[in-house]
Amino acid sequence: MGKKILIVGGVAGGASVAARARRIDASADIVMFEKGPNVSFSNCSLPFYLSGVVAASESLIMMEPEAFKNSYDIEARTDTEVTAIDRAAKKITAKDLKTGKEYEEDYDVLVLSPGARPVRPRSIKGIDGKNVFTIRNVVDITKLKTYLDENDIKDTVVVGGGFIGVEVTENLRMSGRNVVLVEALDQIMMPFDYDMAQILHKKMLDEGVDLILSDGVSEIRDSSVVLASGKEINAGAVIMAVGIAPDIALAKDAGIETGELGGIKVDEHYRTNDENIYAVGDAIEVKDFFTGKSTKLALAGPAQKEARAAADAIYGKYDRNQGVIGSSVVKMFDLNAAATGMNEKKAKAAGINYEIVYVAPMDKVGIMPGASPIHLKLIFEVPSGRVLGAQAIGMGNVDKRIDVIATVIHMKGTVGDLADLELCYAPYFGTAKDAVNFAGLVAQNLLDGVFKQVHVGDVRKLLEEGAYIVDIREPEEYEQGHIVTAVNIPLSQLRKRMDEIPKDRPVYLHCRTSQRSYNALMALKGNGWNDLYNISGSYLELSYFEYFDDKRLGRKPILTDYNFE
Repeated sequence: MGKKILIVGGVAGGASVAARARRIDASADIVMFEKGPNVSFSNCSLPFYLSGVVAASESLIMMEPEAFKNSYDIEARTDTEVTAIDRAAKKITAKDLKTGKEYEEDYDVLVLSPGARPVRPRSIKGIDGKNVFTIRNVVDITKLKTYLDENDIKDTVVVGGGFIGVEVTENLRMSGRNVVLVEALDQIMMPFDYDMAQILHKKMLDEGVDLILSDGVSEIRDSSVVLASGKEINAGAVIMAVGIAPDIALAKDAGIETGELGGIKVDEHYRTNDENIYAVGDAIEVKDFFTGKSTKLALAGPAQKEARAAADAIYGKYDRNQGVIGSSVVKMFDLNAAATGMNEKKAKAAGINYEIVYVAPMDKVGIMPGASPIHLKLIFEVPSGRVLGAQAIGMGNVDKRIDVIATVIHMKGTVGDLADLELCYAPYFGTAKDAVNFAGLVAQNLLDGVFKQVHVGDVRKLLEEGAYIVDIREPEEYEQGHIVTAVNIPLSQLRKRMDEIPKDRPVYLHCRTSQRSYNALMALKGNGWNDLYNISGSYLELSYFEYFDDKRLGRKPILTDYNFE
């Protein structure tokens, strides 16, 4: 007889453990328990049912219990809740939620994959109202869409600007509804740094979403929401997406250790403090690739890797566990946004000395149909040049660039490695010097001390200090919008007009592309100028960085006009 393996929870974690265990052991007795009616569904696709991108809720279901049994000889018991674990007797207590019947089931190995539950802040008055929804499974998303359609809801409020909140916002807007997105922090999408998130903020405004930052919800009424600031917003339906909490009640009641972050504590092979119990997925704490410390990461890809490793460990096969770097991508209307590794916030928290570069090259040769900029931010360690993370936003294949950088991170590569990478090229797919290469080259120049830079977030302060800024774009570009105090000396005229530029004070160079700015900087440097700085990024990045806060805060612009072309 093979092992008897019981698995609590399905979807990416539990179902993957079951499938891997079956491939290893044809004689194992494998039983999955799922509290809901669906043991395997595409939880990442749930928001797209709201807009009709996913036409039927049934399409969200990946595999029915009968298919598990017929194809894999795995028993999947849906509508069944595991209520207790008797570790000494190696038994669980399960309850059939349809009949109310309770029974016991013994195990050789128990795997916990209960996932995480959406947070409903009890501090919000009216949080349990009939017009308040959270999204965890097919039942939840079906319930929400039915409510919206049957009650002809036009005004909606989404609370929380993470992955779920952003995707729900997009799909509600695509369905023709009015959407207000409320985020208590000063930005949405926390994997991105504030400067990159500004691009996403503008996109929300462009698509007709009312984006409210730095404000929370204090009360939910039948047809409105009251914010902490006192502002009242019309809302026929409210979707709470303020975060998730590991579902650890079953584990804690059984004496399974939890970590300092509130997740189930596991070793590098996903074994808990009980040698016969493993845990995977959103309920556990995992190892951070960079620091080795515990972290939480609720993503399907890592959950499937954990599941495979846990199943292997059950049978004495131990996989390499380097930790997680947190690669992710999200669609926001016609923009794609991807990130991997550390952002600036994490690098600072870890005490790492780092630098960043912004580049905005085209994602393919500019004359090709659909060519558009990639806004790419690279974060790297100083002085080693080790790549720490990256963020990319654009209409094209930003995930491709981030996947390449994620691979370099896993290989513990440097910015020099990025510069040296030989990547595919054809005009329809990229440029001969890809955005990834370009970022590596700029970063290497910074490390080598070829030039110095300031970031787009520092430009407003430069103006306040009366800094000397040279805009080296051509006159027609300059006239379309420029920094209010910038002097226009085009690159094409620079060598004839160098005597207009002071040598006794810092000079800051600015352009449409980093490459042109770099060329101007090197020309001045070669002719005796020493105190030179490149304004990182471009006028495009600066326009994005300033635009949303100018509108939101009603502050005086530092640009004569914004240019997003």
